Amino acid sequence: METVQLGQTDIRVTPLGIGTWAWGDKLFWDYGNTYGEAEIRKAFEASLEGEISFFDTAEVYGLGESESLIGRLMKETGRSPQIATKYFPVPWRIKPETVSEAITNSLNRLQVDYIELYQIHQPVSFLMSQETLLNTLADEVTRGRIQSIGVSNYSAQQMRKAHEILANKGIPLAVNQVKYSLLSRKIEVNGILETARELGITILAYSPLAQGLLTGKYTSVNAPTGARKLSPEFGREGLRKIAPVISRLKRIADQYKKTPSQVALNWLICQGVIPIPGAKTAKQAKDNAGALGWSLKQEDVDDLEEVTRPWLS
Repeated sequence: METVQLGQTDIRVTPLGIGTWAWGDKLFWDYGNTYGEAEIRKAFEASLEGEISFFDTAEVYGLGESESLIGRLMKETGRSPQIATKYFPVPWRIKPETVSEAITNSLNRLQVDYIELYQIHQPVSFLMSQETLLNTLADEVTRGRIQSIGVSNYSAQQMRKAHEILANKGIPLAVNQVKYSLLSRKIEVNGILETARELGITILAYSPLAQGLLTGKYTSVNAPTGARKLSPEFGREGLRKIAPVISRLKRIADQYKKTPSQVALNWLICQGVIPIPGAKTAKQAKDNAGALGWSLKQEDVDDLEEVTRPWLS
C-alpha cells in the first residue's frame, strides 16, 4: 500500500486512517448497547486486512477506553499499527509534569513504548501556556516516548504559532487535525488549508463522512439513532438540503463501481489530506478501505467541488 508523509517528519502512514472516537464511548455513540468489543475487534481486523494501519484515538475517548481497547487488540492479535492519540489541556494540568504523566498513562493504556503521533486536542490555554506545553512535548520527542507532535482544531494563526515554537526546538509540527468533508469545507477559505500547505503540515480530516450524512443511507424515513437524531442536519430539512450532493455522489459512485462513502473519502485524499473515518463494524471498515487504491478523475473532483460550494462557509 502506498504511504504518505506526516508533515516534514520521517513518519509515513497509510493515506487513510481510522478514527476511534466510537471505540468505548457510551455518551455519544452508545458503546456497550448497540455494539461492543466484539464488533470493534472485527473492525480493527478488517481495517488491517484492508491495508489501513493508522489509528487515531484520544485519552478522552470513552475516558481512556478507546486507548485501552486498541492496546488490548494489538496485544491479542500481535499486530502493531501506527497510533495517533491526543492530550486534552484541562485546567488542572498546570505543570510540565502533568503532560508527561498524561503521556505515561496513554502509553500504559496502549501497551506500547512510544506513540507515533501525539496531538494537542484543543487550542485552549488555562494555567499552562502553549509555549510550555509544546516545549514539554518537544522534550518528549527527544526522550523517544513520542515520535512526532500534532495539534487539533487549531486556527491558521494558532497553527503558525505552534509551528514557530516547535521550529525553535528543531522539531516540525506534523499535523493539524480538523473537521473537513464535502459538507464542511471551511478550512479551504479560513486559511487553515493554505497555511498547512505553506508550512508543510499535514491535515488529518475528522468527520470526513459528516457523521454518516455522506453515506447516503439516511433519509426522512430512515433517521439515525442516538445523539445524532437531535442534530438539525439529520432532520427533514437538513436531509433535503444535502439531497443534490447525495445524488451526485451516487452517480459518480456508480461510474467507479464504488459506494458514495468511498467517493467522498477519495475526494478528500485528492485534496492531499488524510481522512480518518470511524468504523464500528467490519462492514464499515471494509467500506473505508475501498476508498484506497484508485483515484477520482479531475472532472469528478471538480464536479463534487461545484455541488458542495454552499458548504464553504
